[in-house]
Amino acid sequence: MTSTSPLRAPITHTVASSDFRATLGHYCTGVAVIAGYHQGPAGFACQSFAALSLDPPLVTFSVANTSRSWPRIARSGAFCASILGGHQIDECRIFGTSEADKFGTTDWTLATITGSPRLTDAIAWVDCEVTNLLPGGDHTIVVGRVVAVDHTGSDDPLVYYRGGFHTDISR
Repeated sequence: MTSTSPLRAPITHTVASSDFRATLGHYCTGVAVIAGYHQGPAGFACQSFAALSLDPPLVTFSVANTSRSWPRIARSGAFCASILGGHQIDECRIFGTSEADKFGTTDWTLATITGSPRLTDAIAWVDCEVTNLLPGGDHTIVVGRVVAVDHTGSDDPLVYYRGGFHTDISR
């Protein structure tokens, strides 16, 4: 197979947003809360969090350019991704809104390296410093260098699939 030349003419065919959403809804993702601390805690629910590199350890996620939480997290220069378990659907719904105080009903602590908020009941967390911001259409692609990690060993992840949350992945 030959690679496509970067000099080829752009493809002009477009895909409707509704078709794109419906198709990618068939791709199961985990759910994380991305949080930072600048003049108080700020965070949002995220389904695009993923590993990017093992050496050096890097992660990535995408955030909507309309996010109210992201500017505060970006100003902190760091974030902690709390990977949610099946028992955290309520937290996910709270962090998926634009409410002002998302941390008021959630147990959290500050990560020891970056000082970013991490949810204490999460099944894992990844503490990071922001290294790159890239434009990505109506989103910003964030790359973070991992500075600390931990996990509970729980096999009970919260996943998002076809427009809904699921907690039993054994079926």
